[in-house]
Amino acid sequence: MESTEKVDAIGSRLPAEAMRILKSLASQWDDIIDVDGLQMIRLKGAMTNEVYQIKWPTNRERSRKTLSACDLRDPDISALIASKLKEFHDLDMPGAKKALVWDRLREWLNAAKSMCSAEETGALRLDAIEEEIEILYKCLASDQHIAFCHNDLQYGNIMIDEDTRSITIIDYEYACYNPFMFDIANHFCEMAADYHTETPHALEYSKYPDLEERRRFLQVYLSSSGNHPINLDINNILEEVEKYTLASHLLWGLWGVISEHVNEIDFDYMEYAKQRFHEYWLQKPKIKFLTVKCVKHGNEIVRGQYIMESVIMCRGQGWLMDTQLHETMKQ
Repeated sequence: MESTEKVDAIGSRLPAEAMRILKSLASQWDDIIDVDGLQMIRLKGAMTNEVYQIKWPTNRERSRKTLSACDLRDPDISALIASKLKEFHDLDMPGAKKALVWDRLREWLNAAKSMCSAEETGALRLDAIEEEIEILYKCLASDQHIAFCHNDLQYGNIMIDEDTRSITIIDYEYACYNPFMFDIANHFCEMAADYHTETPHALEYSKYPDLEERRRFLQVYLSSSGNHPINLDINNILEEVEKYTLASHLLWGLWGVISEHVNEIDFDYMEYAKQRFHEYWLQKPKIKFLTVKCVKHGNEIVRGQYIMESVIMCRGQGWLMDTQLHETMKQ
């Protein structure tokens, strides 16, 4: 996003009400020299919308930039993001304080299936994903840790003031109430992306933050409001965050499928979607998670049991399972 484009016809780009609000805000800032000297600069690099920097002539110079992919891995910058995200989650915004990720997943799945051919639907396993969403929902819907979430905290939606080191979160297109652990999980997943390469759709999951990085992020996040988290708190949240990465993979995989059919931007949305779905199926068996399996007892197979899966090992003709029975479904 380093390249910028000056837009002269500001009035044609911004509604009159938005212009009024911007000028009203600027009139309250003591470093603005000329409120009417509004400049709007388009920042290139957004995939699905237009992002602009709004600035006025001031009596002091500031250097702000959008983060790069590698910035997310910088321990100091990551700590700043963690603290700012906690501040964001503490906002008391209007609207029903309930998780909206589940409705969004179902809506996007229906939209994706309506756009895809039968061949695409089969190749992407969209029918199976419908069941996966419900399994996720049954496991996580009781989570009451609801906060106002950004839901798209990739590096392009974070700016830093290089003088003051203050962080600004931008682009609230997908912002709504959700479990705060989903927002953190989604941010971790975004560390695999670099949208400013020759293959911006390609994801490198080797860059997913390791356990130490995730613990450090949560330590700062939880302590930024004055609390003193204990290891048990951090470990419990770490486990829950990993579950929500699965929801993130499904959500943005469906987003990619839909975008492939409606967007004309030069980005391989379908390949991006396939990578997110692949990572879902790859990671699900590794995470303590609610799933449906056939449980073998001796020579009999009991079908339709929900179990909390952690380890399944084959020994001879039987299964040794480190599991917690969660719910038995009716045949």
